[in-house]
Amino acid sequence: MSSHALSIMTAIYDPKTYQPRDGLGFLLHRARMEILEDLDRELESLDITAAQYVILVGLSEEDAGSASRLCRGVSYDPGAMTRMIDRLEKKGLVRRVRRADDRRKVDLVLTEEGKAVRPKLLAAVVKVLNQRLRGFSKTEAEQLVGYLRRILANS
Repeated sequence: MSSHALSIMTAIYDPKTYQPRDGLGFLLHRARMEILEDLDRELESLDITAAQYVILVGLSEEDAGSASRLCRGVSYDPGAMTRMIDRLEKKGLVRRVRRADDRRKVDLVLTEEGKAVRPKLLAAVVKVLNQRLRGFSKTEAEQLVGYLRRILANS
């Protein structure tokens, strides 16, 4: 067996020496929270929160979506998602559309205003991510994304 194969099979953490604040989970959580806080500040002028950004971009990548599908994708409970959709609907960015084939089901679609704000949302997140990746080379940033994808693939 190659040394590379052995290193892949070797445990990364040891309970005897593990320091929670230096662990992957804690650091990923902190990085995510700080990015979302930065994004909240960046989107403030648009009156959109980072949480709303996630919903709007999710809907812009699909023709239509349901609140339950969005909940699964972003780990919100149904009540929180309903309130978020209500706020986005009041802002004129999203609307609920009953399905013709099953009136009990409702799809969420971006309004024209919701579609028009997408470039501003993407510009904001790109600015935040580029600020957080200062000091990284493009290659390092691509490696980091690759490593995160590998973590996700291990589930």
